[in-house]
Amino acid sequence: MLRIVDTRTGHLVEIPSVRRHLLSICVHLPVGEAGIGMVDLRALLVGDVLARTAELHGLPSRTFLTTPDLPHEQARALDRAMSALGIHPPTTVGVHHPNGTLCAAADVHVHAYGTAAQDAVGGVRIDVGQVGPASRERGVQDRAHLLAPGLLDAVAPEGTDPLAVRMLMLGHAYRAPVTVTSAALDEARRTLGDWRQLVADWAQAPSRPIPADVLRHAHAVLADDLGVPAVLDTLVTLATRADVPTGAKFETFAFLDRVLGLDLAREVGHQHRAAT
Repeated sequence: MLRIVDTRTGHLVEIPSVRRHLLSICVHLPVGEAGIGMVDLRALLVGDVLARTAELHGLPSRTFLTTPDLPHEQARALDRAMSALGIHPPTTVGVHHPNGTLCAAADVHVHAYGTAAQDAVGGVRIDVGQVGPASRERGVQDRAHLLAPGLLDAVAPEGTDPLAVRMLMLGHAYRAPVTVTSAALDEARRTLGDWRQLVADWAQAPSRPIPADVLRHAHAVLADDLGVPAVLDTLVTLATRADVPTGAKFETFAFLDRVLGLDLAREVGHQHRAAT
């Protein structure tokens, strides 16, 4: 069972609300003159994590996306940025329509920060928090400057793994605002690199089962309002637990990466190739 807080009521709601075998998610990007920015990518990321969580719990899903009527260049930039952030492509993409026809039957509506309310639309509404730079932070730009094909470059400078941006945003509850700073990105990049190296090292040990307590906790926090930050904290703790075999650590990181989407197994096998 998955539950998520409906922004309109503040209450946890079971999704889907009826006994169905498919979770329908609609991500709404704002209609306006500001263009597409990191706040919109964060809404898409939340939709992606929700779909991954549903599938981890044995519930298939499909994701719809409504956007402004974007120029071709901006639409392609959005596609490239989604791919770089490891966001699975939506099943259907359509231009926003006032009557909400495309997403009328969705179970969950994910709204980017600044999206107008649609009270007539059924299903659960979740609002994603703002993404912004620290005041006077150099090299990190706000939404108004994220209109061009270099959409992701504004917060992931050349040489920065875009999945470090994903990790940074996953470290915050989806409703909370995220402040993007160079220091925060550096920390996310270092942690991501460290974890990938650990996973590559652990992969050389015999496989062991995922610890039952870790598995139960991860399932529980994900099912209860998408507790992804708690999953990241669990992995931080697990990495240093002396009572867990390295093979079990590998299996745990690989399994939870199905939701996190951080490509944690990227370095697996690279040491062997380098040695030969």
